[in-house]
Amino acid sequence: MSPHAKLISMLSLLLGTTITISSNHWMMAWTGLEINTLAIIPLISKSHHPRAIEAAIKYFLVQAAASAMILFSSTINAWQTGQWDITQLTSPTASALLTTAIAMKLGLAPFHFWFPEVLQGSPMTTALLLSTMMKFPPITILLLTSHSLNPNLLTLMALMSAALGGWMGLNQTQLRKILAFSSIAHLGWMTIILLYNPKLTLLTFYLYSLMTATVFLSLNTTKSLNLLTMMTSWTKTPSLNAALMLSLLSLAGLPPLTGFMPKWLIIQELTKQEMTPAATMIAMLSLLGLFFYLRLAYYSTITMPPNPTNHMKQWHINKSTNPTIATFASLSILLLPLSPMILTSI
Repeated sequence: MSPHAKLISMLSLLLGTTITISSNHWMMAWTGLEINTLAIIPLISKSHHPRAIEAAIKYFLVQAAASAMILFSSTINAWQTGQWDITQLTSPTASALLTTAIAMKLGLAPFHFWFPEVLQGSPMTTALLLSTMMKFPPITILLLTSHSLNPNLLTLMALMSAALGGWMGLNQTQLRKILAFSSIAHLGWMTIILLYNPKLTLLTFYLYSLMTATVFLSLNTTKSLNLLTMMTSWTKTPSLNAALMLSLLSLAGLPPLTGFMPKWLIIQELTKQEMTPAATMIAMLSLLGLFFYLRLAYYSTITMPPNPTNHMKQWHINKSTNPTIATFASLSILLLPLSPMILTSI
């Protein structure tokens, strides 16, 4: 892919995201989402591998269907209320259609089937964009319309996402698919608290993006694509692998690390809203995800491969680590003591 094409795609991604998150009109929000969809497709298919082409086609079809549903729901709402303001979503039919469309765009269960396949067919850096930046505009639309969405439907979809994200990640060996199911499970946590504390949803998304960026960039540096290559990556950059292990445990939500903060706050908020059964259920479902995070951490640092692999091991002599990864890793591990300050800022 030429540098000019890559620059145009990245600028279009930034433009589409900015248009959607700053717009108050349904047509402008839809335009931003369409620009985003068209800008990411060349990045998905840039390797010209049949799997990458398949992933790009799947992504395009799902996103086009979801965008059409968003346009349809906004048209129904404008037809009934006479206005195109995003915050004035009062029609129940339009609200249900919009929830379905945003769930398709985000990959929330039961509309999650496309997401692991698209991530598996994409390059590692594009998979990072799909897991983080591409989810920001739909989450913004959910935040703007949260007051008029159906709470029972959102809670059901959130619990299904947490269950399926944990359950389907158990039997995977491909790292991108594991991280895709991790993303689906984390989206469940963001969705369940959306109606009660939207700022907490945004905080969870920011911290999830930070931890996921650390994991993806670390895996991209060590060129690990599955569990077998992950077992041999400790010979390339041992210190990076140690940070990767801690980042994975943080993504799992273990207490002394950053990832514990959003789960702790969400469970606390759900309990305040007298939703103790939902809080208990989503906390128990997160144990499914904890299993494969622990397995990834175990494979990345603690085990050695049982048999010699065919590729040459690259030792870490004079191998520098990207300062961006070091910064992200530090933040994704050490932010929990700053949680009172972060809470006051939101």
